[in-house]
Amino acid sequence: MANPIKILLAEDEASLGLIIKESLETRDIQVLLCNDGEQALQTYQNDTPELLVLDVMMPKKDGFTLAKEIRELDDTIPIIFLTAKSQTQDVVEGFTIGGNDYLKKPFSMEELIVRIHNLLNRSNVQKKADILHIGQFTFDFPKQKLQFNDEDTVQLTHREAHLLFHLIKNKNEVLDRSLILNKLWGNDDFFSARSMDVFITKLRKKLKQDSSIQILNVRGFGYKLVC
Repeated sequence: MANPIKILLAEDEASLGLIIKESLETRDIQVLLCNDGEQALQTYQNDTPELLVLDVMMPKKDGFTLAKEIRELDDTIPIIFLTAKSQTQDVVEGFTIGGNDYLKKPFSMEELIVRIHNLLNRSNVQKKADILHIGQFTFDFPKQKLQFNDEDTVQLTHREAHLLFHLIKNKNEVLDRSLILNKLWGNDDFFSARSMDVFITKLRKKLKQDSSIQILNVRGFGYKLVC
């Protein structure tokens, strides 16, 4: 049996959230339910959902703010906004900040399910281009998995996967330290730089099975992945 689709649902109205969760799970869709924007961001960082369904009006962090922050980390994951707002400018804002679809309350569960599958089908076409090869490794960026030859895969963390993705995309070129810090950490201060050094060390250990791969420290500029 294929693994169920895993989505993150952020909805502060408890009864509606449970109704959506229960309805989707009858359709083989696993739902990570969160009741506010901060909890949703933490869940997104700890798990690997394939799609986000975000209520716009939420406590602690609204859906638009949450989407902006996630888009700084991941510009490919599909996002559907749920909202009672019907103003044209609200819809425009949702798409402008990176939303892929917009569903106004009240809505039918069948419509939500169709939209989820349509977005995932489109996303999967794009993700096929994100199976990357480096030396003897195959890197499945969407699933954050690294495989050496035909051996077992290693699951990477969200930040490890995104850092490796950018290194591979810039293979044999210097990856600007400040640019990647701002993109993945949100700033380029001393503590973020030290954190990135730790993640680089972790990636070196995970790639050491192939001696032709090196991640070089280019002092004063950044890192270079050579193969």
